Amino acid sequence: MKMNRLTTLIMIAMVLGVIVGYACNTMAGGPAAAKEIAGYFGILTDIFLRLIKMIIAPLVFSTVVSGIANMGDSKAVGRVGLKGILWFITAAIISLLLGCLLANLLQPGAALNMPLPPADASTNLATKSLTFSNFLVNVFPKSIFESFANNQILQILVFSIFFGLGIAALGKKVETVTKFTDEIVHIMIKVTDYVMQFAPIGVFAAMGAAISTQGLGVLLTYGKLIASFYAGLLILWALLIGAGWVVLRTRVFTLIRMMRSVILLAFSTASSEAAYPKTMEQLEKFGASKRITSFILPLGYSFNLDGSMMYQAFAIIFIAQAYGIHMPISTQLTMLAVLMLTSKGMAGVARASLVVVAATLPMFHLPESGLLLIMAIDQFLDMGRTATNVIGNSIATAVVAKWEGELGNTTADEESPVAVEATPELARKSA
Repeated sequence: MKMNRLTTLIMIAMVLGVIVGYACNTMAGGPAAAKEIAGYFGILTDIFLRLIKMIIAPLVFSTVVSGIANMGDSKAVGRVGLKGILWFITAAIISLLLGCLLANLLQPGAALNMPLPPADASTNLATKSLTFSNFLVNVFPKSIFESFANNQILQILVFSIFFGLGIAALGKKVETVTKFTDEIVHIMIKVTDYVMQFAPIGVFAAMGAAISTQGLGVLLTYGKLIASFYAGLLILWALLIGAGWVVLRTRVFTLIRMMRSVILLAFSTASSEAAYPKTMEQLEKFGASKRITSFILPLGYSFNLDGSMMYQAFAIIFIAQAYGIHMPISTQLTMLAVLMLTSKGMAGVARASLVVVAATLPMFHLPESGLLLIMAIDQFLDMGRTATNVIGNSIATAVVAKWEGELGNTTADEESPVAVEATPELARKSA
């Protein structure tokens, strides 16, 4: 079937990328030559990610506007949004606590005994603008065209909510606009199908570039850190799936099965943007109504980054351990509270998780340059946390759809390119 074929191609591309990347790393004359080779791989990766970014803004705008316009009233929007935010906050707390707990239990940095780095060591990460006050201001777009150009999902979401509420309030007066928006959604889903045909190529190039420059040796050097972090991700996956099972019962396993190729795509490219269009399509095939999916999923991409939240707590404590700096439990709990706020400014920030960690380190008298310890392997850590973000947002969207009585039956042909919208009547029959 179509999705099974895509999953298989992505897995083959990942393996080939590792093999070819390792060969290039081995045969390259030195780091400079390996970096140059990785640059050629990067061309293919950049093309694929540009194609993805090309469709993100119009896809988010059209689906959110269509969903809210069909939702009917502002009370429904507020109710759905509140349920989503409550789930996001709970998942964030669990993710942060898990990262903190595992870092303390496994002590991945305790044996490194690193000397403190020079005071002027730089990470080249822009952290000064990452404050909660700046985040609140930047939620609201000063120009929707600028937001579209920069793929600022949260700003596009805010404008789309206002635009959708305006359409809903005017009703029959703007039926033409409503119909046009609905048709744009179908067009963007078809465009997404076209773009996703290039996914295996993008995956191959991304893996090839990472292994060409870093080699397989970096995985052994930081073996304990990587193993500890991925063990934590597996536990977080189990917790998220378990929470989803409480609401969705056995259907949560159907959801995860349908998301296999999306999770692989997110993992191999370390890009949430690459996974976004297919996540939305698969959720609608799972039975979540279009109006819930189009509202909760973009919201989750700004507020529900479970893998990234766990990583931030884990990374900060790892750095403290590596330099032999003791962090009392009270300090760690304060750090988690800070991360709950600062991480909400992640949307649209380049290398967002690293930026949040770098901005938080000085608050607790930890050397910001300590982040240099994990920047060498951040690509491999980012792959895992991005895949986890996809799982968390998928389950959150399905759960809210269930709560709203808008989760219908899974599409009979799961590989059908056309998403099926579940109606409240269908949801009641399947409940």
